[in-house]
Amino acid sequence: MEPNTFVCRLTSDERTARRIADVLSETFENGTAVTAFERSDGVWSLEALFVRRPDEEAVRDIIGLVIGVDAARTTVFETLPTRDWVEASLAALTPITAGRFVIHGAHDRANIVPNRIAIEIEAALAFGTGHHGTTRGCLLALDALAKTVRPRRVLDIGTGSGILAIAAAKALRAPTVASDIDGNAVDVATANARLNGVASSIRFVYAAGVGARAIGKRAPYDLIFANILLQPIKRLAAPLARLISARGRIVLSGLLASQANAAMAAYRAQGLSLERSIALEGWVTLVMHRARLGAGPP
Repeated sequence: MEPNTFVCRLTSDERTARRIADVLSETFENGTAVTAFERSDGVWSLEALFVRRPDEEAVRDIIGLVIGVDAARTTVFETLPTRDWVEASLAALTPITAGRFVIHGAHDRANIVPNRIAIEIEAALAFGTGHHGTTRGCLLALDALAKTVRPRRVLDIGTGSGILAIAAAKALRAPTVASDIDGNAVDVATANARLNGVASSIRFVYAAGVGARAIGKRAPYDLIFANILLQPIKRLAAPLARLISARGRIVLSGLLASQANAAMAAYRAQGLSLERSIALEGWVTLVMHRARLGAGPP
């Protein structure tokens, strides 16, 4: 029997939809996928998927903090077969551009111009479609770095749908290790890598943190992505500093603007300094490097 999923929907302007998406993503971290996108009629829609039936009033209360209690009452809840929700949501998603990268679904494959680095994602539950500002910030950081340096080894912590690992494999042609604490996410990311023709370049690992042997044996890394949340980013400061090469970069994301200083402090204590920050929709991506970088490529 096809399992049911629970969806809440709300229409609004773009800014409001993205703000609500961010709040729901932060509040419901596990078993929930949230996306905001522009529909074909120009109206912005927010959709949140819950793998367990949510407390509808609690969700409306959270949305009400952003748009007000009365407006939050327009939120609609539905129960759908999982497959129906995923197919409908992916069909509505528009391609996302970040520098040279374009993230798209199969329905937009023919519309991607040749000079872009296309990443096709058919995301499964809660693993991401690249529409979030944190992922786009990492892609912009990667696009900029790829124009000036040539990392030889890449690590992606908390890979989710595998977007960053796939982007690195395509843009840098560098061996990449990508890990996630969720085994289902690893399966989805592996499938996405095959879809994009880079499965042979990426080693996907089911692991919490960076203690897995497959991660340590390939160190040091010239580029590390940690697109997760503030607390694990802080906890990983010392381990990641040990894994990065002398001229390497660590790209940190999943951070609210108010959390950037706390993240930077943890990495500065490990001898790293800020090279660049990218702010998108209230989120910040930080590019950290060794305090003293020599000239030349990594």
